[in-house]
Amino acid sequence: MQTAVVATALKILLFPAYKSTDFEVHRNWLAVTHSRPVTEWYYEKTSEWTLDYPPAFAIFEWIMSWPASVLDGAMVDVSNLNYASWATVAFQRSTVIITELLLVYALHVYASTAVPSAKKQAHAVALSILLSPGFLIIDHIHFQYNGFLYGWLILSITLAREQSTMLVSGILFAILLCFKHIYLYLAPAYFVYLLRVYCFDPKNVFQPQFLNIVKLGVSMAVVFGAALGPFAYWGQLEQLKSRLFPFSRGLCHAYWAPNVWALYSFADRVLIFLAPYLKLDINQEAVKSVTRGLVGDTSFAVLPNITPQQCFGLTLAFQLVALAKLWSKPTWHAFVGAVTLCGFASFLVGWHVHEKAILLVIIPFSLIALQDRSYLSSFRPLAVAGHVSLFPLLFTVPEFPIKIVYTLFWLMTFSYTFSRLAPPPPTPRRFLLDRFTLLYTAISIPLVVYCSLVHGMVFGDKYEFIPLMAISTYSALGVLASWAGLNLCYLSA
Repeated sequence: MQTAVVATALKILLFPAYKSTDFEVHRNWLAVTHSRPVTEWYYEKTSEWTLDYPPAFAIFEWIMSWPASVLDGAMVDVSNLNYASWATVAFQRSTVIITELLLVYALHVYASTAVPSAKKQAHAVALSILLSPGFLIIDHIHFQYNGFLYGWLILSITLAREQSTMLVSGILFAILLCFKHIYLYLAPAYFVYLLRVYCFDPKNVFQPQFLNIVKLGVSMAVVFGAALGPFAYWGQLEQLKSRLFPFSRGLCHAYWAPNVWALYSFADRVLIFLAPYLKLDINQEAVKSVTRGLVGDTSFAVLPNITPQQCFGLTLAFQLVALAKLWSKPTWHAFVGAVTLCGFASFLVGWHVHEKAILLVIIPFSLIALQDRSYLSSFRPLAVAGHVSLFPLLFTVPEFPIKIVYTLFWLMTFSYTFSRLAPPPPTPRRFLLDRFTLLYTAISIPLVVYCSLVHGMVFGDKYEFIPLMAISTYSALGVLASWAGLNLCYLSA
């Protein structure tokens, strides 16, 4: 609790810090839900930042809009675009901190319910998540509500430990999907685990638990019926789908999303220069798309273009490997590993991946990072790459020392603590990732300094895509190394 209080004090000091367009996105959603009837929420488009989260989050914004309207009525005026009075800033920043109390509670439940032999590890993990640079950068400076949502996820995962609370775990996850649909990527792991452990006898797959099947099915129907039923009645499901799943957007959200497609984009960029020597054809119209790093259609100049269907197929194929292991060995640790690997798959090869989605991997992986030293070795490259990949979100000078110093302090503190707490693995350790992480971390410091400071001093506004591409390519290598390491640990356990 003392740690939470100190962390809160720091976050309050960051109220005047840089805020992204996401700040205006959420202010606009306050205005939309407050000023328009429910039937118009997913049609309103006065602002370009239209409501594109599921109904539960819209209700969440609607609830917050009432105290917002009392504090500053202009805040909830739909036509008042880019409104950012001090009252608005203080209110929205405060709501992030207040709703993050759910994360504090979830971590308390996670740590307090751990087996006695793992209490120290659980408390260390809880503190590392609470103080995560990811939440500080994305939520408390850039501006989002990830702490609240990941608190919900951690609580759901924790309750899946015991048979007596497994139904509640499933219900909480279903509600979470109604808050933010990105968690659909984790749903396959929940489906397999609940089916295998809750709907069937864990020791006999041919012995269904009919009462549990009914309870789970009715619960899911009630949750999704309450969230989507009104929109089905109004005939708005197609409109809701178009807002939640805008497949018209391009493959790459931006260069700094560190996944396979960042490496693919980098390879295509290199091939543009090598094409004359290798006698390769170049699509000249696609060159700008390759270099711009902006939201939109991404066309490749040399390599084949990628479709949403191909991304979906690759994501499912990667996930099936972990799900098969979970089906055959349905333990809680295997479940968390499957959740993490499902998140990995969606991040690495998904369509239009946001750089902020790396938390979908970091947070569940943190829960098993101290299972043994092999898992920790796999987690370390992700901890470095995932947080470095978030640095381009904060490109203003005042935030530079904050993101660098805080992240370095977090990495050093928890790397040392985790190293002391992680037990030895049951099989001989493989030190390849340990050596990789040491070299990888050493490279990160000069790379970040160059991309954040030196490049601008030397080139000004020219070649602005180069720092973004360098960060994303570097970070993608770390994320891939972590994914490979976790697969090795998970499948050999």
